[in-house]
Amino acid sequence: MQLQFLGATGTVTGSKYLLTRGGRRLLVDCGLFQGYKQLRLRNWAPLPFNPETLGAVVLTHAHLDHSGYLPLLVRNGFTGPIYCTPATYDLCRILLPDSGRIQEEDAEHANRHRHSKHKLALPLYTEADAFRALEQFRTRLFRETFEPVAGLRARLLHAGHLLGSATVHIDDGATRILFSGDLGRPHDLLMRPPDRPPSADALVIESTYGDRRHPAADPIAQLGEVIRRVAGRNGVMVVPAFTVGRTQTLLYCIERLKSQNAIAADLPVFLNSPMAVDATAIYLRHIGEHRLTREQTEAMCRTARIVNTVEQSKALNLRRGPMLIVAGSGMATGGRVIHHLKAFAADPNNAIIFTGFQAGGTRGAALLRGADSIKIHGEYVPVRAEITSLSNLSAHADYAEILDWLRSFDVPPKRTFITHGEPDAADALRRHIGESLDWACEVPDYRQRVVLERAGQPT
Repeated sequence: MQLQFLGATGTVTGSKYLLTRGGRRLLVDCGLFQGYKQLRLRNWAPLPFNPETLGAVVLTHAHLDHSGYLPLLVRNGFTGPIYCTPATYDLCRILLPDSGRIQEEDAEHANRHRHSKHKLALPLYTEADAFRALEQFRTRLFRETFEPVAGLRARLLHAGHLLGSATVHIDDGATRILFSGDLGRPHDLLMRPPDRPPSADALVIESTYGDRRHPAADPIAQLGEVIRRVAGRNGVMVVPAFTVGRTQTLLYCIERLKSQNAIAADLPVFLNSPMAVDATAIYLRHIGEHRLTREQTEAMCRTARIVNTVEQSKALNLRRGPMLIVAGSGMATGGRVIHHLKAFAADPNNAIIFTGFQAGGTRGAALLRGADSIKIHGEYVPVRAEITSLSNLSAHADYAEILDWLRSFDVPPKRTFITHGEPDAADALRRHIGESLDWACEVPDYRQRVVLERAGQPT
């Protein structure tokens, strides 16, 4: 079995891992590159294989950095099945068409306002491309064994990161490899902990927070402190949030704060993402896969006022505080949230609250670094608002939590490949694993290809 790393090397985006055995090809994850321009340009470059020769795709979960390239893969000739859990399929039915629609809207906006460097800005793919890709999805239950391509048996196990998220175990009868996907936390507010890992000869492990620990503080209490402080000065709080996962955690936290009278019960909270509304409803269809009861999930769904139309979204920018707006995207790379940043970032009474990892090259990363202005729609917007990060709301395991999960292997993998992290984070996790567990670890390069040893053979 050969493994090639086609994404998530030196970055937290673009996850793609190509397995080849006996001339048959399987792709684990098919994500978009985000952040720095040199990374985003990879989305436009041809893949190093013909999509027509690919047998199947297996997804770890629905986030676009793991699934968002699928419409382009299908448009370029891939006709095989795309396997995932039922919840991942439900979420991809929302995320992928929305991604295509946003790219079409962004291209149209750039052409209308002439702030593209290209003569004609084009979308990477369209909403129609996304709907075509969804026709090729096939669902499999957790722990069910299936054969995505001849000779490779697969199982999906709970990863605890997101509704439907999975680790992917592949076995060709001689070699076993486990892909962590995005690994969740043992005590996440919403998600149940990751399953214990099965035996594997090789492991591909994410390292988003490989160089840091999450704070021990109560994330709900932390959020309450920020809300009370900003609302006390009649400020507007803008929360860029991933539509799936982080938005639901935020709504749950806000509902708890209001029910405990920790924040004003009449504080206006707006969810400016019809897609997030649909995603939140999916949590009701998958009770038992997360920690919340049906009653708690229903209360979470009622927490915010829903902003459906573009006109309603524009009207929010004319309102005064105090109020809290949750809108996509989580790294402020596109969508409705950037219009709110344009409207509210210049006022020091306001606050921009980040609740997840911000990849290098994104507006979110620039704001956390203290940028005094950010570029939106071809012009620079001054930043005077308070910038706050609540990393304890992250759904990614930190390095200590990753180490605890790795310790539950019955037998250590012969080779561990560290991916899906910025360079400092990936190298830090390599050191942590080497020093704490004495495992052989590698940080692969983009497009690097390795041959995986058979069980029982020396490394």
